[in-house]
Amino acid sequence: MAEKKVENGQQFDVRTALFLAAVCGQSRIQYSNPDGSFLIPAGYRLAGSFKAQSYENKPEYFGFVIESDHAVVLTFRGSYAPTDWVSDFISQQVPFKPVKAACHSHKGFTDIYMTCQQEVRSILNTTDPDKTLFITGHSLGGALGTLAALDIGSNTDRSPIVYTYGSPRVGDVKFARIYNRAIKQHWRVQNEYDIVPHLPPLVYRHTRPKKIFYYMHVKGEVKRSFRMGSVSNNHLISNYFVDLSKEDPAYAAILCEGPPGWCPTLPS
Repeated sequence: MAEKKVENGQQFDVRTALFLAAVCGQSRIQYSNPDGSFLIPAGYRLAGSFKAQSYENKPEYFGFVIESDHAVVLTFRGSYAPTDWVSDFISQQVPFKPVKAACHSHKGFTDIYMTCQQEVRSILNTTDPDKTLFITGHSLGGALGTLAALDIGSNTDRSPIVYTYGSPRVGDVKFARIYNRAIKQHWRVQNEYDIVPHLPPLVYRHTRPKKIFYYMHVKGEVKRSFRMGSVSNNHLISNYFVDLSKEDPAYAAILCEGPPGWCPTLPS
């Protein structure tokens, strides 16, 4: 069972976590379809899709923004293309230029985010700024969502609420400190048997040039504990969804009454 996590007087909400995990699943569908199509939850409309570039690759769909009468959701996808994995392993650090305070972030993640930063901002500018903004992502998408949250939270009037799943570490100690002050609510859902949240290591030794980089997770860990038979299965967003569904199976069942493929598969 999840701990009763509280941040700034707000408690981790399992139903929100389930809904956003399902939305994250659609980012993979978007990537898989040449036209970038995916299923949009009832009550929401598409504000816009955006593309980004991983290592030496052409622009590809990396996420979308959807909007309802009450909320806006910015979603980033995880690693699916081979070049995404190359970017994941470019683990030296660079200055995170969207914020004035001096801090450093993972070069591979940051390079991807900066290729879609302006498009993401343009789409968000078409949405109602008074609505609650949720930012979400799984795996690499969690890292990109973290970068976007600090950028948006520092440079606009919006105060995003962030839910990530199986996210790797994103930046150095200063980045984490600045982020933790700037972002009021960040829920980092993490399976203890998922290897990705343990990367990059706390102490990363880069060979060319020889240099040591220090990484720290941002706040808000919501620890989960499940084993699904393999390293890759312990990381899948569908298995995060299945595990979280045990907290509120009735709501998960209602959520999955939508069209086939809308939300990750529940156990039979």
